[in-house]
Amino acid sequence: MKAKNSQNNDIIRKVFIYVFLVAFGIFMIYPLLWVFASSFKSNDEIFKSISLIPKHIVTNSYFEGWKGTGQYSFGTFILNSITLVVPVVVFTAISSTIVAYGFARFEFPLKTILFTLMISTMMLPGTAVLIPRYILFNWLGWINTYKPFIVPALFGTTPFFIFMMVQFLRGLPKELEESATIDGCNSFQILMKILIPLCKPAIISMCIFQFIWTWNDFFNPLIYINSVEKYTVSLGLNMTIDGTSVVNWNQIMAMTIISMIPSIIIFFSAQKYFVEGIATTGLKN
Repeated sequence: MKAKNSQNNDIIRKVFIYVFLVAFGIFMIYPLLWVFASSFKSNDEIFKSISLIPKHIVTNSYFEGWKGTGQYSFGTFILNSITLVVPVVVFTAISSTIVAYGFARFEFPLKTILFTLMISTMMLPGTAVLIPRYILFNWLGWINTYKPFIVPALFGTTPFFIFMMVQFLRGLPKELEESATIDGCNSFQILMKILIPLCKPAIISMCIFQFIWTWNDFFNPLIYINSVEKYTVSLGLNMTIDGTSVVNWNQIMAMTIISMIPSIIIFFSAQKYFVEGIATTGLKN
């Protein structure tokens, strides 16, 4: 009798857990479903109901939204975002890995102080250095170009990624490198042939983070880019809202869905490595 009651309590507990998880999942994904459903609604219907089923289906919002505003289509904004994001992601991955390799495996003067200073910059708000950075980039003639994004990525200017890679590298056994040294490998060969293949989950996680952050960034492109022909996706969407007297919300929702597709594809295609990289960073021994 006691065993049966215990079994019933266990079933009831699992039912409550599953009901809670399903309800929480619906709550989290509802805004995304609402945006997708709104891309098929008329403007009058979008903000009058929270229903996901449109009363009158609008089928041309994606086609009309893709035309953009003025002489630039939404495809131009996507191409601009790709032109900006790809070099930033590649250079960030390369520079952060090299800097992290130095901190994790080499001894040099002031190493502890430099690492502490690097970590302390993570607590510095981005807005605190906004004006000095703008003055510097303006003096260099980089305003209205993608250089304020791409050039800093060459020098490992994202301390979060360096810290993440340092933690991952510290978890790898040094015996592998010692064996490679005995076989005649130098430091660069050890990095390229031994450590980078082992760091693949962490590097892919870094690339996913950087891609999503840069792709969705609105503030920095707004500061440094002032020509419509160089607008990124986020600025293009903003211009669509501000550029017309009557806002076609269904077209904006349609282009919002399209703008999310690259991030979704990259995340789910590399989800295995992303989870592995996050789960093992700093935990290996």
